[in-house]
Amino acid sequence: MATIVRMPAALAQVTEGAIQTWLVEVGQSISVGDLIAEIETEKAVVEFASEVDGTVGRLLVRAGQNVDVGTPILVITAAGESEADIDTALAEIGSETAAAPAEAAPTQSAVAEAPVSAPAAEPVAAESTAAPTASADGRVFASPIVRRLAKERGLDLAALAGTGPNGRITRRDLEAAPSAVAAAPTTSSAPSAPVAPGAPAAFSDVPLTGMRKAIARRLTESKSTVPHFYVTAHVKADALLALRKQANEGAEVKVSVNDFVLKAVAGALLRVPAANAIWNGDSVRQFTGADIGVAIAIDGGLVTPVIRGADRLSITEIQRTVADFAERARAGRIKLDELEGGSFAVSNLGMYGVDEFSAILNPPQSGILAVAAAKPRPVVGEDGQLAVANVMTVTLSADHRVVDGAVAAEWMAAFVDLVEHPVKMLV
Repeated sequence: MATIVRMPAALAQVTEGAIQTWLVEVGQSISVGDLIAEIETEKAVVEFASEVDGTVGRLLVRAGQNVDVGTPILVITAAGESEADIDTALAEIGSETAAAPAEAAPTQSAVAEAPVSAPAAEPVAAESTAAPTASADGRVFASPIVRRLAKERGLDLAALAGTGPNGRITRRDLEAAPSAVAAAPTTSSAPSAPVAPGAPAAFSDVPLTGMRKAIARRLTESKSTVPHFYVTAHVKADALLALRKQANEGAEVKVSVNDFVLKAVAGALLRVPAANAIWNGDSVRQFTGADIGVAIAIDGGLVTPVIRGADRLSITEIQRTVADFAERARAGRIKLDELEGGSFAVSNLGMYGVDEFSAILNPPQSGILAVAAAKPRPVVGEDGQLAVANVMTVTLSADHRVVDGAVAAEWMAAFVDLVEHPVKMLV
């Protein structure tokens, strides 16, 4: 029987999403694991893979159209099934699309981008690709992810011909764009008027993106409903920096301080199992392995993909995982399940020279470690003599419903021990 694919609910507290780009077309054969769409949610743009084998029978949602989680978006047919079988399957779930007439099979470029104003639950039809890129008022039609990628690559969107519906510029148009289509420098047509002393500063209001709204809502909810408390330690990082230098000498893959930090976090979670847990409403769920979120800044916000089994990975494997996350996050290709789970997270601002900060928990994770820069500071040695060492200040934010103060202190002691004696991470 035909399989109805719905807008996935894999992301916590996400209630709707939009098909940013269809990666399949009607009549295309697909297998389990094949990517079928890029979905834009409040959190991120993520890739969505098929869970069944079959043939794409009908696309039910236009690219760019917001629909609620659980809404049918695609029909996948088995061998020998027809349009009538699709209508029957849709009728059984009460979908309004069941009675819709069959449409011509759309091309991949035609369904990649479409106006958001398309009516809900309308089957996708092929559209002309000859429409102009910009409207009469000069507006360029492109999604936020396309605008961001164009900015990163120095491309002028107004100079590109969009192949999407109504001339909408798609990611494929960016890939096909010649490198010469660079963004023109902006110049002022008239000198700026002098500002009178005492006059209020000029300002502009930047509209909120879906991601910024989600960050504001979720972190406000976290800070106001989760009882945070904080534990800070000053960690001597000289041994870690020396080991990192040795590891990178002549190595093809260069590891960072953050890769060692992630490994130390994983090791501390195994040493102190009571800290490797989350609040589960009517229970506390404890884990036997260390799944750790790593905060990655992207244009307009951040995402926190989860490193699975960080305790079982080598430091080089952690480096490769984080580098892959960062590359795909900034290109809008993070997968849905990569943003879910984990009991703990790491936010590192050391590369910005930050001395100290604290982070806000991302529920249901019950701990997040804020990592600052390692800087030379005076310390008192075991012999009582004053010396200089590279010291890194770290602050643990913990959910007091799950982690008590003594447990947090025990976890921090384990983390400090691993950082100050990094060889222990390797055995």
